[in-house]
Amino acid sequence: MTRRTVHLPVAAQDSLADITDIAERAETLGYDRVWFPETWGRDAATTLTAIADRTTDIGIGTSIINTYSRSPALVGQTAATLQEHSGGRFRLGMGPSGPAVIQGWHGQSFERPLRRTREYIDVVRAVLTGDPVDYDGDLIQTQGFRLRQDAPDPAPAIDVTGMGPKAVELAGRFADGWHALLFTADGIRERLADLRRGMDLGDRDADAVQTTLVVPCCAQPDAAAARDLTRQHLAFYVGGMGEFYRDSLARQGYEAPATDVYDAWQDGDHERAVGLVTDDLLDAFAAAGTQADVRDRLAAFAGIDGVDAVAVSFPRAADNAVIDDTLAAVAPAPAHTP
Repeated sequence: MTRRTVHLPVAAQDSLADITDIAERAETLGYDRVWFPETWGRDAATTLTAIADRTTDIGIGTSIINTYSRSPALVGQTAATLQEHSGGRFRLGMGPSGPAVIQGWHGQSFERPLRRTREYIDVVRAVLTGDPVDYDGDLIQTQGFRLRQDAPDPAPAIDVTGMGPKAVELAGRFADGWHALLFTADGIRERLADLRRGMDLGDRDADAVQTTLVVPCCAQPDAAAARDLTRQHLAFYVGGMGEFYRDSLARQGYEAPATDVYDAWQDGDHERAVGLVTDDLLDAFAAAGTQADVRDRLAAFAGIDGVDAVAVSFPRAADNAVIDDTLAAVAPAPAHTP
């Protein structure tokens, strides 16, 4: 059965307590894991530590931390510490992000992102063994590093994100999981073929790599309001987060609308960009509307062969009431008292 997880929001939350409250609610509702994305708000390690303290059984993970602003040795240390602190509930999701984040925010050259991701996997995995790490890669050099504490047992799994064919192939060949964001049903099926090719190249077992599909969701009694919130969300990602999402939509057959949204956003006409997210475009990539609408649409994504987990994400402008309504609408189990 496809697992249901939660992609925690990074926007519109007044406090860290708001985020931990959502995680607690997700645990009560029976979700399998909460993922925290690290962008320009709260950092992932501190946030997930707070969530681990406030929850008991639900898994925690990063989706994602980037492979430029921390060294791979530090990522390994962080993963080991979060695995220890959470009692074995942590899963590491990482990836290169994009030039807008890496060059614009972190001041790093966005150099050879796929090779960098591969080398990060190698080094982090080596760190998590607890053995000395001597690694001489094309981009990463680490000599003489070793954890001072016991290695985590079990070591946390390592997932990577990716949108293009080669990035997804890399996930299948070297990682324990792939995180997919903003894919249509047909689009993710095409990329799953790349994932399987990577698994074949890496001589991996069929069950070796877990695919998590992140789906923007918004369930409200007012279907139009829910859909408008989600339109804003998609327009921001396609138009305001660099060219990666625009290009991914183009590969999936939406080149003209993706380009129109991107161009309008870049021109500063955000209202027009939002209006260019048509109903067809919205329904291809998201689940928005009434509770029944969202349940049916999310179930269709979850039913795609090769998708192991869906991660319910929320529009970036969603408030706590909208998030709570959406969590309840698509929960994997009835609410219970912890």
